Amino acid sequence: MTRHLLTLDSLGRDGILVNLELAAHLKSIKGMARDTLAGGRLGLIFDKPSTRTRVSFETAAFGLGMLPITLRPDELQLGRGETVADTARVLSRYLTALAIRTFEQSRVEELARHSTIPIINALTDDHHPCQALADVMALQEEFGDFAGLRVAFIGDGNNVCHSLIQAAGYLGFTLAISTPAGFEPKPEIVAGARANCEANGGGIEVGHDVREAVRGADAVYTDVWASMGQEKEREERARIFAGYRVDAALMSLASRRAIFLHCLPAHRGDEVTDEVIDGPQSRVWDEAEYRWYTEEALIYQLVTGEERWT
Repeated sequence: MTRHLLTLDSLGRDGILVNLELAAHLKSIKGMARDTLAGGRLGLIFDKPSTRTRVSFETAAFGLGMLPITLRPDELQLGRGETVADTARVLSRYLTALAIRTFEQSRVEELARHSTIPIINALTDDHHPCQALADVMALQEEFGDFAGLRVAFIGDGNNVCHSLIQAAGYLGFTLAISTPAGFEPKPEIVAGARANCEANGGGIEVGHDVREAVRGADAVYTDVWASMGQEKEREERARIFAGYRVDAALMSLASRRAIFLHCLPAHRGDEVTDEVIDGPQSRVWDEAEYRWYTEEALIYQLVTGEERWT
């Protein structure tokens, strides 16, 4: 079992499936695993603000009997010139595991290189693997199996999209991505997932036709048009993404059993309408809840190295 979660490549197909199995078990015994990692300490560094990531990780740590220790940038010597390597060395002496929500992917990777404890990527500008684990748990809870599923991702080819691409490659479902021109996901991430699809099934489609992506889809997924750090671009992005709103008319093109997913927070009226996010096809609140179980399972996986609940 891998020691870190840097991207979903760190887990691979087997690690993702193990996570989902553990998460389903933790969901079934909600709140009953308190002695599992009793005495452990989970560090949480937040260079970016958070609602779901902070609360879900603190809840997951508490669920395992660990002490969550949350740190903001102004509470760390990193902001005063201490190196990432030295921070990793020191925190490794205090903590059992460390999750970080930050900007550059390289920052997470450097922490992992110099750490003797598991490092968890809780979001970077390039990847959001913890969100993708909750996303695929939502798909599994709804449909049971991934084979033959078609998921449409509508909007920016961002960090959430990148991790979902990797998930599709490992789990063998088809991910149809529709973005405005110039906002496609990184080609190297698409290429890596397509190579995995050759072994696992499914496929990765990248295009600009929203209706074509959604037609017949079993799930329709979207994200905000302007992520954190892109606030100055919001007006321009609103103009560019205007045709990428998920509304009832677009959802009507999907499969009759289709569900709607969103990583949240949602900008209602921009990327999704109220009638969709609050409608009967929406699974966004379950999806958000699954951050708790998949992260609890992930901490257990990385800290114990176990592939089954013991």
